[in-house]
Amino acid sequence: MIAEIQHQNQIFKIDLSKPLDISLPISNTEQNPIAWYIEKPEIEPVRFGDWVGKVSEGSSSTNFNNIFFNPHGHGTHTECLGHITIDFYSINQCLKQFFFTAEVISVQPEAQGEDFVITKAQIVDALKDKSPEAIIIRTLPNSPEKTSKKYSNTNWPYLLEEAATFIREKGIQHLLIDLPSVDREHDEGKLLAHKAFWNVKDVNHLNEDARIDCTITELVYVNDAIEDGSYILNLQVASFENDASPSKPILYKI
Repeated sequence: MIAEIQHQNQIFKIDLSKPLDISLPISNTEQNPIAWYIEKPEIEPVRFGDWVGKVSEGSSSTNFNNIFFNPHGHGTHTECLGHITIDFYSINQCLKQFFFTAEVISVQPEAQGEDFVITKAQIVDALKDKSPEAIIIRTLPNSPEKTSKKYSNTNWPYLLEEAATFIREKGIQHLLIDLPSVDREHDEGKLLAHKAFWNVKDVNHLNEDARIDCTITELVYVNDAIEDGSYILNLQVASFENDASPSKPILYKI
């Protein structure tokens, strides 16, 4: 089904029958990716005495599960600046539009001491002169291992503050990346890339020019069949009143 979307005074044609899902699901299996030193998610039937909310166990006509998970550590999630501020901000209130122009770029993080980092120069080179509303960063190498990786204590690659600042100054509102965080795993709580992207100068007293309507999405997976280039992004979150929510970013080739 071909649809025409009018956006920013432009008409884009996309094929709604060919969505490109770049999200990672949440499951209670060993294949679930994990970050931040937590255990795998729990998905278990509700139990009331002898009654079990599971059709296959015979006592229930429905499957009726409780789910325990952490959006930041268990799969693709989208977060707002409430992730780092003293005052409460909800992703469900901050994200009010869901279709954006987007650019997929692939970047090989560079060695810097014991770390691997994504630099401003790499982002500048990959974007050329484009100014999309959203950027999706695929790090190289792009192994399928990312879909089930246990990231805790691996010192994953991260964005330098200069790169996050450039993305903000470029006017990009939504940053998506295939890592557990845009920042270094052990960074003494500095969160330099988060703060630079959201333009948060003081987490205790939010400045007026902080970017309340901008989001960061982490732990996506952009498989190799998806080429670098321009897309329409549909960024959907579950309606949690929380700083972050599981999300399902979908790309449509223009």
